[in-house]
Amino acid sequence: MDKNVGLALLLTTLAGLSTTLGSLLGLAVRKPGPRFMSATLGFSAGVMVLVSFVELLQGGIESIGFAYAHFGFFIGIIFIFAIDYLLPHQWAGHHDLQGSRSEDRLLRMGLLVALGVGIHNFPEGMATFAGTLKDTKLGVAIAVAIAIHNIPEGLAVSAPVYAATKSRGKAFFWSFISGLAEPAGAGVAAVFLLPFLTPALLGWILAFVAGVMVYIAFDELIPTSRSYGREHTAILGVILGMVVMSLSLWMLK
Repeated sequence: MDKNVGLALLLTTLAGLSTTLGSLLGLAVRKPGPRFMSATLGFSAGVMVLVSFVELLQGGIESIGFAYAHFGFFIGIIFIFAIDYLLPHQWAGHHDLQGSRSEDRLLRMGLLVALGVGIHNFPEGMATFAGTLKDTKLGVAIAVAIAIHNIPEGLAVSAPVYAATKSRGKAFFWSFISGLAEPAGAGVAAVFLLPFLTPALLGWILAFVAGVMVYIAFDELIPTSRSYGREHTAILGVILGMVVMSLSLWMLK
């Protein structure tokens, strides 16, 4: 268990700090190709949806039963919806940074995006942590999916900050800070949940996390994927993500 806890914290940290890859991409390339962004975000959504229904929710059902697991699943959806409603955040693809916005407004937008991304990343850290405790390979799969969708979040933070301040250091710093929320979420789960962790509690956590991840996929990843490119690019990415994830789970059984 101790080994799994250490690995869970490491995977969560790596997934969270992938926001810095998006930041570096934005500072170096300024604008990654829309087809690439659409396909990778769709791929991430496909991975997260399949993992949620096939592994996480199923694990909850096996631990606490069908009714309780689905109750936990919908509680997870309501929880992340409440966060999204109270503090919505925008992606880089939703902004026209070449418009008439003033530098102050661009900076304010970048910092608000950083805050919103950080809050959204917190439960994702708990998701990676819980998944790794259940199964190491499952934790790796979740971490990879989250890392992929954290890349454009880093871009969303760094682009307006860099446009406003012309400082690469500040743009990188704020994307880095927003990514730290993910290992913070795992740390909170480790400190407050691990001492009381039982098979039943882990079942509740897995079902809850499944709801969080399905909401993120449907509300953020798929719509954003479609906004970057053609409709078929997004759905092909989703299908490919599901296929790859199902094959990997099958081979690892």
